[in-house]
Amino acid sequence: MPGPDRAHQRPPGVGDDTVAALGKLSEALECVEVARGHLYAFHRLSGTADLTMGEAVARLRDAGHDEIADRVERELVGRNVIDGRWTFQVVEAYDDTYYSAFKALEQEARDALVDGRRHLYEAQMKEDRRTPGHPDHTATPDTSPDAPPDAGPERIG
Repeated sequence: MPGPDRAHQRPPGVGDDTVAALGKLSEALECVEVARGHLYAFHRLSGTADLTMGEAVARLRDAGHDEIADRVERELVGRNVIDGRWTFQVVEAYDDTYYSAFKALEQEARDALVDGRRHLYEAQMKEDRRTPGHPDHTATPDTSPDAPPDAGPERIG
């Protein structure tokens, strides 16, 4: 039964502890990616709220409520979400200060320990959980349960 493609096989001499440690580092990076996505959602929602407030100000004026419209416009439209910052600046600071450093160090660890290969922990988990011969448990998209071990691109069987 063919296993994972070459990109998802651990290099010779790499032990379980190393694969598990890199798996945890990858798991942490996935959390950072989700946090970054939420930060971008915060950026988008805050921007949409500000633009919508601008429309509310216009409607308040049209309805004859100039005093309230003036106050909303003066105090909320274009307001910083954090001292001195709009959300784009928060996103940029996160990217420059934390996200880029995390991505770089995770890549450096993989390069140094497993020739840059990704998701080795998950690839091993997949192998451990596959049912031999089941058509929906093939190692890669282009293998079938009846394929010889060397079928497909660069298989190490």
